Amino acid sequence: MAAAARCLPLAGSCAAELLSSVDTLLFDCDGVIWRGEQAVPGAAEVLSALRRSGKRVFFLTNNSTKTRAMYAAKLGRLGLGADEREVFGTAYCTALYLRKVAGLRGKVYLIGGQALSQELQAAGIPHLGSGPDPVRGGVSDWAAQALDPDVRAVVVGFDEHFSYMKLNKALGYLRDSSCLFLATNTDTRLPLEGGLAIPGTGCLVKAVETAAHRQAQIIGKPSRFLYECVAAENEVDPTRTVMVGDRLDTDILMGFNCGLKTILTLTGFSSLEEAKSYQGSDCPTKRSMVPDYYVQSIADLLPALQA
Repeated sequence: MAAAARCLPLAGSCAAELLSSVDTLLFDCDGVIWRGEQAVPGAAEVLSALRRSGKRVFFLTNNSTKTRAMYAAKLGRLGLGADEREVFGTAYCTALYLRKVAGLRGKVYLIGGQALSQELQAAGIPHLGSGPDPVRGGVSDWAAQALDPDVRAVVVGFDEHFSYMKLNKALGYLRDSSCLFLATNTDTRLPLEGGLAIPGTGCLVKAVETAAHRQAQIIGKPSRFLYECVAAENEVDPTRTVMVGDRLDTDILMGFNCGLKTILTLTGFSSLEEAKSYQGSDCPTKRSMVPDYYVQSIADLLPALQA
């Protein structure tokens, strides 16, 4: 039997049929419902209409620079409205993993910012390493640096203070094969307005992996774990759930990995041309990044919701 067609435009009766077949919608944030500090036009109306129709809405983001509360505040500020219990970011989910999955007994050496530190603190996880770590001494001092014997995990997130000293300490801890090695995500660059970009967390993760000769366990998309966090706190049927995102290699691939329907919105990172180019690929991973549907913007869902 032929495989179902994918990468289809979502409009009209097709959009209405899809929306009637799902109870839960998972949205990425940047590039999907907002760009920078501006809501995507029509996003507020779509989210409001979805909620009025009884759909459940959750927000899944790889960005570890904000806590759940910070994301809920931004959603409110942009008129998008959300309870922080609807937000699943990598900072919060990393803390969940350490506490509930790993059952960590000990401290975390953290390469990450204040939001990640706050989520670890809220989960009762002792940690060290956040903030600047200036260079002191020379090579012999770096090789003989003192390490905290209670550290049982290294966590890498976005850290504007990333440095050689932090890399060196991470290597020191990760020489112990029993030390957990987690990373919030592997996004290599963060796109900004005007076609600009800055290096993403993935660059820092790759540096630590290279130094430690180890692979990090990834919390964020395309890993299944963010979805599993949503499912653990809410009754979610994957066959009646859709993932809406702007990145093929994170949002759409996670949706495929979790057995969800997927929608690519073209207001962010990935292009329709890229998605279509993967349809005939010999690479299974690339084929898995082909969305079921695409829209120019999530505002395209509004007519079906208002019908």
